[in-house]
Amino acid sequence: MNIFKPFRFLPKLEIEAQANAILDAMKEVPKYYPRYPLDASRVAEFLGLDVVWDRIPADETGSIAARILPLDYLIEINEDIPQLRGGFGESTIAHEIGHWVLHIDREAVFQLANDQKQGLKITVEPLLCRNASKLRGIEWQAQYFSSCLLMPESILQATREHTDLTCWRNLYTIADELGVTISNLVYRLQDLGWIHLNRDSRKITLATTLADEEYEWVYVEA
Repeated sequence: MNIFKPFRFLPKLEIEAQANAILDAMKEVPKYYPRYPLDASRVAEFLGLDVVWDRIPADETGSIAARILPLDYLIEINEDIPQLRGGFGESTIAHEIGHWVLHIDREAVFQLANDQKQGLKITVEPLLCRNASKLRGIEWQAQYFSSCLLMPESILQATREHTDLTCWRNLYTIADELGVTISNLVYRLQDLGWIHLNRDSRKITLATTLADEEYEWVYVEA
């Protein structure tokens, strides 16, 4: 039985709606009510997943940032990659949650896990995620889900109303308050159509309309 859903194009609105649905469901359980900066491990726990930091050996393709062991309901983050600490770590965990929600057939996982408990020998390969600067396909979808989960538009809108988003100092403050990297915040604000970053001058201006441009996921530390 294949536990991975066939790849399909997912509109941004659909990905964001799934992230918001999880946050709304968490609001119904006082123990898990979302508070910011959002602890992505708590979101994983709410969904029945464990998160551990462990050593993940590199394979012939290179280093592995994280992986999902579906039948164990486990997300592993590579503790040997220092860059994954802090905001990158939260983004990585949320990224893995995105894969779990968007790309893994959870009904199939449940069935196979039950079969395994009955003594059947079942092997399911882990879903591997690598530390890439540009993302495509399911990796882009999972990263966009992560962005929506950690930086909901409603939270950013409340901040936007009394903050100058063209000031780098303000953006660093927002990123710190949300527990995300400045790169991820700038990408999210550009994707929402609120700001435009000139990559040559590093100058930020306010955008007046939501562009249809697809921004590449690149790290833009100032």
